[in-house]
Amino acid sequence: MLIEHWAYANRWRGVSPAAKGLWALAGLAAAQGAATPGRALGCAAALAAVCLLGAGVPWRAYLRAAWAPLGFLALSAASMAVSLGWGGHALPTLPTLQWPPEALALAAHTSARALASLAALLGLVLTTPLPDLMALLRRLRVPDLLLELMVLCHRLLFVALALFHEASRAQRARLGYASRAQAVRSIALLLGHQAVQLWQRARVLQASAEARCGGAGLRFLPPVYPHARRDVGLAALASLGLLVGTWGVAWT
Repeated sequence: MLIEHWAYANRWRGVSPAAKGLWALAGLAAAQGAATPGRALGCAAALAAVCLLGAGVPWRAYLRAAWAPLGFLALSAASMAVSLGWGGHALPTLPTLQWPPEALALAAHTSARALASLAALLGLVLTTPLPDLMALLRRLRVPDLLLELMVLCHRLLFVALALFHEASRAQRARLGYASRAQAVRSIALLLGHQAVQLWQRARVLQASAEARCGGAGLRFLPPVYPHARRDVGLAALASLGLLVGTWGVAWT
């Protein structure tokens, strides 16, 4: 809901999705081609600053959208940087934590690239609603089957969220969380109810898709962008600057 809200409420709502897609693609390319962790972190900072200052996304909302992937990234970096050592003796000993220098360097470089890639994707999803993305992907000749699957998965997320709020509200009205034991039982019932309801809703969506006999794909009314060429031109210049600034070390 947070991402969906700011996709419609940001200052770049009227900017062509092709321009925002080009900027995000340049961010991904710059992140993967960064020669040093410092360059990758600079790329991430530039992408985040453009989203916060240019599109007007609040930094609190940006961090709330990024905290889950950042946690996964931190765990991944720790697993790459730390290894277990057994001492090399014949007798079994307790394992010890080791931080090999080459593993630390690899973890830092990989994490910095992943952080820049995350900033590029966040800048796209926080500024571009789903219908705009679908229209852009259709112009890029993405198969309609993949687009329908994306829309259905997106719809199921909102269905799951609505079912969760309705069921949890009903449980609280019946004092289902008055004690720890009741809370555990209520959570178990809620998860079971959620699974059954989602399965039923998924069957309804599948039946509606089969009723069209595989034809007449989903249609969206794309908005008109009067300054699309200007937006794409500015995005191309900004993307070129980002690539030159990030890949400059590799060229010299």
